[in-house]
This record gives sequence, structure tokens and C-alpha cells, in this order.
Amino acid sequence: MDSISVFEIIKVGIGPSSSHTMGPWNAAEYFIDYLKENGVFGQLKAVQVHLFGSLAKTGMGHGTDLAVVMGLAGENFRKIDTRLIPDKLAKIKNDKVISAGGSLAIGFDFEKDIVFHFKESLPFHPNGIRFTGTLSNGEEISREYFSVGGGFVITEGETDSRIKKIVCPYPCHSALTIVDYCRKMNLSVSELIMLNEKAWRTEEEVKQAALNIFREIKEAIFRGINTPGILPGGLNVKRRSAELNKKLLGEQTFTDLNDWIAKVRSVAPSFSNVNKWVSCFALAVNEENAAFGRIITAPTNGASGVLPAVMMYAYLFTEDFTEEKAIRFILTAGELGTLFKKNATISAAMGGCQAEVGVSSAMSAGALVEILGGTPEQVLMAAEIAMEHHLGLTCDPIGGLVQIPCIERNSMGAIKAITAANIAIESDPSDAKVSLDAVIKSMWETALDMNNKYKETSEGGLAVNVPVNVAEC
Repeated sequence: MDSISVFEIIKVGIGPSSSHTMGPWNAAEYFIDYLKENGVFGQLKAVQVHLFGSLAKTGMGHGTDLAVVMGLAGENFRKIDTRLIPDKLAKIKNDKVISAGGSLAIGFDFEKDIVFHFKESLPFHPNGIRFTGTLSNGEEISREYFSVGGGFVITEGETDSRIKKIVCPYPCHSALTIVDYCRKMNLSVSELIMLNEKAWRTEEEVKQAALNIFREIKEAIFRGINTPGILPGGLNVKRRSAELNKKLLGEQTFTDLNDWIAKVRSVAPSFSNVNKWVSCFALAVNEENAAFGRIITAPTNGASGVLPAVMMYAYLFTEDFTEEKAIRFILTAGELGTLFKKNATISAAMGGCQAEVGVSSAMSAGALVEILGGTPEQVLMAAEIAMEHHLGLTCDPIGGLVQIPCIERNSMGAIKAITAANIAIESDPSDAKVSLDAVIKSMWETALDMNNKYKETSEGGLAVNVPVNVAEC
């Protein structure tokens, strides 16, 4: 089994969904690259996009159609100024021309060239997408991709070719293996993972990558608490983090991130206001995500507020938080995420929200224990506790939008992570009855048994019991 870098699990993303926005965006780029690699890109005259399964059923709410267009146009979601996306899309819609790969002008009609197959799924995975390119000689070239969660894209029977395949010196494909290595080598979890990450990049590069993620987290939260208003999509969901931030800081406003951080730190912590801050942090990120903003995918966009909320809690409300602890937090959280990726799923379309918020809560709980001085056994215990109490969590977004119940659910996932960490660090793991490996296995079995209508289709639960005008969404 190939190893997965923590920076494939925790990475810069764009809202609102890793599986329905980032994945299809990546897939569109992959298709253009495929045409170039086969020497036929210059002959491309037209392209059609076919969306299947969950990508069709909730694609409009998740911006799947917009994402594939941006990907076909050669835009990079890691670099693009997200504020420019609406204008770029409007121009393509109005002109009915797309600059494929950023250089080749071809006709493109949103209404005709993006086809939603609402009642059909491709057999390999619920998140299927097919690109069909027509060449100047009339020949058609089709390619199918599957968005399997966290922005990962594969073709049937293959793994993501964009991920550098490496077998690390200390392969960690189970929780038990992590503990065994840590015991034998007298290492903490993050120290072990650092040894593995050096198979991809130097130690200094690992540290810088982790600190860059932490910086992006702080900036995403700060953007969120400074942006009031209504979220796009038609549900008229009010952004609440800005208002909550003002209430907690006595109506003060801040234009500088560091000034805001200093003020938050100066507020005497209590159980009540710390809990409110954790919720504020999570709300801020997920509101940014819902508004097609830049966030950190960890391990998905639907769960992008959990890890930042827990990390900011540690940064602002625990003692002696340093850059070194920030690095250890990211390494530990990312590695825990790989266990779910390799042994279960991080896709809501495969496993419901337990695969997104549940996984992120487990990642965050274990990482928090790591920087609080817990043992490797306590780190894994915390992750197990957090996931155990997310088992069976469904994904039933109203109107197909990553808003209700997704935004609040991230706050709950963050609070559960902190609670799980507190329980684990005060416990003797030898008394535990459930292992992390067992809960991951249970999560996967639950995912397989879960009714498909609760897997990001908006065909069950809240999505059908809360009246909305879906056409407006």
C-alpha cells in the first residue's frame, strides 16, 4: 500500500466542496492534460461535461458546474483570486466561448455542454464525471474520472496519478502500526510522521508547509469574522461569525489579523466564552467555504471548519503554544486522516458526514492530545472517541448546498474533538474497550450499510423535510 503525505490530506482548497468542487475542477484540468499528452489538444473543437450520481444531484448547490468550467479554462483554484471567479464565469456564459487550457478558444454553452444525469450513476463511484472532447476531424475522445473525497480524483481501477507514490521508511497504514513504531523507537506520533514526511520533502520544507497551512487557517478565520451578510445559493442563510465576534469583543472591529488575535487572547477565558469562540472560528471558516472562498481542506471542505477551530482554540487558549506545536498538530492530524482515507473513506457520497466531519473531528482530537503532551496511545484514543460519537452521521444538505446543517455541524465536530481530547488525556488507554482501527472498520461498514439517500444526494433527512425552493438554490 502506498503512503500518503499529510499534505495531501490537509491542503489549500476552495469552497464549497472538496468532492463536488475541487475534485471536478481537478478532473477538468486532468482531461485537458490528457489531450495534450496524447497530442490532440490543438485539434479540440468542442467539449461536453457529463455529471453523474451525487455530482448531478447536488452539483448545482456545490458549484460543480462552475468548477469544471474553471478547470477547463486552465484556472488553478490554489492561486486564483476567488473574487474574480463570478466575472470570469459570466464572460464565458455571455460569450459562449471558453479558453480551453487557458489558450485555445472553443465554443461552450453552459446549457448544452454541461449535462446533469440526475437518475444515473457510474458503477465505480457515486461521484462520476465524463468529459467528451470533439476533434476537428469529428473524432470523439471520452475520459471518465471519479471524485473520491478531499479533492482526490481517480480513474477506474487507478489511483490519482498526480500523487507521488512513495513507500515511507515507517509505513503507517493502521493505528496499531503507529503505536508499535512509537514504542520501539521511543517517539511521539508527530516525530514518527516527520521521519516519513522527509520521504517527500526536506524537514525544513515540511515545517514550512505546516506553518503555511496554519497561516492560511488564521487568515480564513479572519476573513470570515470580517464578512457579514447572506451566503449565496438561495437559502438566504445569514453569516453569523462576524456578529458573534463583535459580541464577544464588545462591538470592536479589527483590520489587522495580529491585533485581533491579541484582543481575543486578552479576554479572560471562561468555559462559556471559550466555547463560543470555538464555534465562532468554525462558523467563520465554513461561511467562507460556502461563499466559494479559499480555505484549508482538512480532510474535506464540508469539514473544513473543525480542524481550524480546534487549532485556534489550542493557539489562543492553551499554554505555551509555539510554532513547533503548530507543526506537530498538522503532522499528527494529517496522518490520522490518512488512516481513514486508506481504510475507509473521506467522501460523504460514500459514507455520509461521518466520513467528513467525523474524520476531521478524529484528526483534530488526536492532534490536540499530541501538543498537550499525551502519549501515542492517548492520541489514538482521542481520535477513536471523536469518531465513535460521529458514527452513522448522515449527509443531507438542504438544497444541495454546503450550508444547512453543514456549517453548524463543524462547530459541533470541533467541540466533540476538544471533549474527546480532554477525556483521552486524563485516561489510561489500556482500559479502552475500542481501538481506533476497530472504529475505522466500523465506520466503513456503516458507510456500506447506509442508505444512499443519506450520502450527499439531498434525497433524505433534512433535505426533504425542510421546505425550500430548490429551484432557487
